[in-house]
Amino acid sequence: MVHMGDQTNVKLRLSNSELWGGLIGLGLGGFVIWQGLRLKLGTINDPGSGYVLFYTGILMCVFAASIIVSAVAEGGPTLASRWENVRWGKPLLVIACLVAFSFALEPLGFLLSSIPLLLLMLRLIDPVRWTLAIPIAVLVPSGMWWVLKRLLLIQLPSGLFGIG
Repeated sequence: MVHMGDQTNVKLRLSNSELWGGLIGLGLGGFVIWQGLRLKLGTINDPGSGYVLFYTGILMCVFAASIIVSAVAEGGPTLASRWENVRWGKPLLVIACLVAFSFALEPLGFLLSSIPLLLLMLRLIDPVRWTLAIPIAVLVPSGMWWVLKRLLLIQLPSGLFGIG
C-alpha cells in the first residue's frame, strides 16, 4: 500500500533537475565509452584512436553517478525552479553576435570580424566604459592573431583586405 507521503517523495525526486542532469550525463558518458570502444582502445604504450574517448567516458560516468547519488540523497531544485525568472535577452544577443561573427569571419578576416564582435560584447552584454572597451577590443584579438598566426603558424582567414 502506497501512502500519500511516498507519492509526494517520488514526485519530488522525478522533478529534481540534478537527477535528470546526472542521468543525461550518464547517458552521454555511456555513448562516449561506446564510441571509444568502436574506435579501438589499443594499449597504454600504443594507444588507439578510441583510447582517450573511452577513459573520458568513464570519467563522465563517474561524475554523473556522483551527481545522481547526491541528487537522490540530498534532493535538489525542481526543473521548473531552474527556469523561473530567466532573462533570455543577453544569451540570445550573444548567440546572434556569434552567428554574425561566423558569417563575417571568412569575407572580412579574423581581425576585422573579431574586433567588432568583442566591442559589441563588451558594450552590450555587460557594459564596460568606452575607454576600456576599445583598447580591449583591439588588443585582445590582435594579440590572439599574433599568437595564432606567428607563433603557432595557424592560417587564419585573411578576408577581402588581406589583413588577418
